[in-house]
Amino acid sequence: MGKMTAAIRVADEVWIAAALLHREHPQAMDFSLKEIEARLEREVLTDRRPGVYPHLAVHCVANRPPNGGRYRMLFETAPSRRRLFRPGDPYHPRRERGKIVPQRTEIPAKYHPLLDWYERDWAPASPADPLLALAARHRDLWKTVDPDDYVRELRQGFE
Repeated sequence: MGKMTAAIRVADEVWIAAALLHREHPQAMDFSLKEIEARLEREVLTDRRPGVYPHLAVHCVANRPPNGGRYRMLFETAPSRRRLFRPGDPYHPRRERGKIVPQRTEIPAKYHPLLDWYERDWAPASPADPLLALAARHRDLWKTVDPDDYVRELRQGFE
């Protein structure tokens, strides 16, 4: 298949490249941003677009604060390392209900088997850790509370 115009979203291109890498290298836990970007370029879905790197670095990354998109397509395993997001992975609370996989109707038909592979093999592979999910959703709960004031308030009447 030749290059398409920008009929496919950058986020969907990024997901396709990451999914292809996971299928091609099933033993790999994650991939560098450069590896995913190189795989995307080899696939030549579209002409090279400047939005690819921001999508890899932030927009598609579930466990980073959203800056633009609220996608949950990738998961940051370490600085500059990504893997596909799995249901049950912790994610930033403002990414709730964010897109996890491309819509079948919005990607070329030759990539539809990747969606089937994701649902069948990748998504159920990681059991949800309810404590990690809870921690991720309520990470900012104590953000505005000064710890010294909180302890002082707790100790009132006990001294």
